[in-house]
Amino acid sequence: MVETLRPRPRAVPVDVPPPAPAHPGATDPRPRPADTTPEEGPDAAALRVQTARQLAHWTAATEGLAQPENFASAAAWASLEHRLGIALRTELQRAVDRLRPRTRALAGALARARTVEEVQAVRRGVVAVRRDIQRVETVADFYGDAVNTRTGQRLTSLLRACDLLAVRSMTAVLPQLGQPVPEVLTYIDKGMGASILRAGVRLWDPAAISPVAAIKITRHNLLRPTALIHETGHQVAFQLGWNEELARALHTAARPGGEAVADAWAQWAQEIAADAYAFAHTGYAALAALHDVIAGPPQAVTTVLAGDPHPPAYLRVLLGAAMCRDWYGSGPWDDMERAWLRSYPLDDLPKERADALRRAVPVIPRLARACLRQSASAFRGRPLAALLDPGRVSPGELAALSRRGGPALYTSDYWADAEPLRILALGCLRLSLDGPDADQARTEFENWLLALGRKG
Repeated sequence: MVETLRPRPRAVPVDVPPPAPAHPGATDPRPRPADTTPEEGPDAAALRVQTARQLAHWTAATEGLAQPENFASAAAWASLEHRLGIALRTELQRAVDRLRPRTRALAGALARARTVEEVQAVRRGVVAVRRDIQRVETVADFYGDAVNTRTGQRLTSLLRACDLLAVRSMTAVLPQLGQPVPEVLTYIDKGMGASILRAGVRLWDPAAISPVAAIKITRHNLLRPTALIHETGHQVAFQLGWNEELARALHTAARPGGEAVADAWAQWAQEIAADAYAFAHTGYAALAALHDVIAGPPQAVTTVLAGDPHPPAYLRVLLGAAMCRDWYGSGPWDDMERAWLRSYPLDDLPKERADALRRAVPVIPRLARACLRQSASAFRGRPLAALLDPGRVSPGELAALSRRGGPALYTSDYWADAEPLRILALGCLRLSLDGPDADQARTEFENWLLALGRKG
């Protein structure tokens, strides 16, 4: 179609505002902006418009934080145990309840503001709210991402089983000492090691306290989750204040090696406490799983990093073997130790690093006893082993449990309720020994975890 040409309309004169008044006190003939009140000038009015829009945006963002499905799917939220889901959603709601009065107060202040300075004060308040909304959003995103890892029935069941095992591992200790047992949210992620965001610590939003213990399980360890108990050990030691006390005990036990050795072992108390807790619950299985994860290249295994709360892997495995020997006598941990020393000969290391490790080794048996047999005020004057007897998860005791339970051990609701942590120890022990029934052991244990998660 050919466009019909039309005559161009003549230009219309543009209205030019009259000049500003020539002297103070003269009447300004220029029109005021539409939202300017008689008391405020155009600068305040322009600032008011920008501030009002910014405040409206962050007010809406606040309301978005109150919607759990903005952070995780409805199906993922539904997969959580009821109390766990309530704890997480309640914390989100508390954050929103802290923000709402602030946005309302800012709206009222903006309505009353007349001068540039008053509007600027409101704008600064909006910027502060913006910062705090971002902090709350970081918290919500963290938990939302964790909840969203529960994709599919199988993974959801395995993670719910981990939730239950983690809670049971703390229930064995905390109520005896008058401490509450936190809810646990386990989630799956990449990487080599597990980690925990402890319940009761301050979050990215300084006004928020972590309502649950959020524990990361790595994909490669999901069917061998003794690291889960290491992480609950962190939670228990934190709640009871054991880390500081154990640091002093380790320092005393390691002092025969010299002050530098004692200082180093004391620095590692937090991780050693968690290792001891995992050992008390799952015995040699915890050490075997730890060994398989941290057995890396010599540089990584033998390096002592300044400020690292973890002992070097070289010493960590030797300490685990010493705990096994102290409680169980001889066993497969002796072969593990021989292979470990052969795999990481200190003669191949730089002299300074080799000497530091050699000085740290002789005190290890003393440290193993200090972790499990030494009384602590955190445990009301008892040792950890009085609350969690490592003898109950010795290879001999676990073999007796297997005989007593028979084929029903991995299928019975009774056994799942009565001995979930010892079944965890037994299942992971069978996997660590890699005997002729390894495939059957793996299948039985996986099916048990799935059934436990579905039941939980």
